[in-house]
Amino acid sequence: MDALRAIAILGVVLGHWLVTALVAKDGGLHTTSPLQHMPQLAPISWLFQTLAVFFLVGGHVATRSLATARARGDTYRSWLRARLTRLLRPVAALLCLWAVTATALLLTGTPLATTEALLKLALSPLWFLLVFAGLTAATPLLTRLNPLWPLAVVLHVDLLRFGLHTGPSWLGWLNLPAGWLVPYTLGAAWTRGELDSRRAARVLFLGGTAATAVLIACAGYPASMVGVPGARISNLDPPTLAAVTFGLAQCGLALLLRDRLRRAMARPLLWAAVALVNLSAMTIYLWHQTAMMATTATGLLAGRLPGLHTSPDSVGWVAYRLAWLPVFGLVLAVCRTAFRHHEQGPRRPRNRRSPVVRRHLPPAKKPRNA
Repeated sequence: MDALRAIAILGVVLGHWLVTALVAKDGGLHTTSPLQHMPQLAPISWLFQTLAVFFLVGGHVATRSLATARARGDTYRSWLRARLTRLLRPVAALLCLWAVTATALLLTGTPLATTEALLKLALSPLWFLLVFAGLTAATPLLTRLNPLWPLAVVLHVDLLRFGLHTGPSWLGWLNLPAGWLVPYTLGAAWTRGELDSRRAARVLFLGGTAATAVLIACAGYPASMVGVPGARISNLDPPTLAAVTFGLAQCGLALLLRDRLRRAMARPLLWAAVALVNLSAMTIYLWHQTAMMATTATGLLAGRLPGLHTSPDSVGWVAYRLAWLPVFGLVLAVCRTAFRHHEQGPRRPRNRRSPVVRRHLPPAKKPRNA
């Protein structure tokens, strides 16, 4: 579960860094995407749009945690407070820093469009936290909910929006909770033991893949699984049926890889990396866009740098952007060091031993394999 959560977080981070570009033009910075200029790069979004896996793990962990809390005699309120505190505590630091930054930008004459673009990117991760917090709060009501029910909601909403072209403009936003409720309730089904077999995982993977391919090829859904500026339809804002079926395929693949990931986590270095990401998962997620923007703004001091300030309209831009990723990662590491205590809470007293396992032992071998 920790490995899947780390993969999901890092997938989102790398995906945003690859498909988001801030172009220096007319004295300001404007947001665009290489997918807008090179739609053939849509498969990149298939690799890095991993939010469904995060909701799958989140639903599994939350329902298990709730069952454990009830067995201990804890109240729902205390359980929910503990779950949401670590989830939402890092948000305050982000909001405070960007409130100061936005004020400073406006006072120094930065174009309003540039300030708006930067704020939108910096605060865009918050939508995910709001949805995830809402689903976490509703966990007692969702422990037995069949994933087919929210899937049916998404199907009917899209039928009204794109098939019949009827209904109010806000109708699509029903898919925001319903779309992510599908993998979340799959996580609850995992807790109940309904997804333990490889057959169930294969059905999710193959069925989700086939459904997504049909929707893209025959129903007019975009191939990109992230939003593209200027596109008529976004698969993610709000989620469409194609995004949900794609998420089903991702969840199936994640379940198929459980045993391999479990064996891989027996390697101390891999486990240490996964543990490091999980300890600061929300900090990494919240600050990754800020790290990219800080690098972009600082780079302006040296002029318009390729892959950082230039238009993402060529393969050359992609090559330059890949070279910038380690720099983004370094700046993100600085942000993590500066703000991780907001997520992890106060430092441990020096005379108190750490609960972190200091020696990693691989799973015991079976007698026949010893």
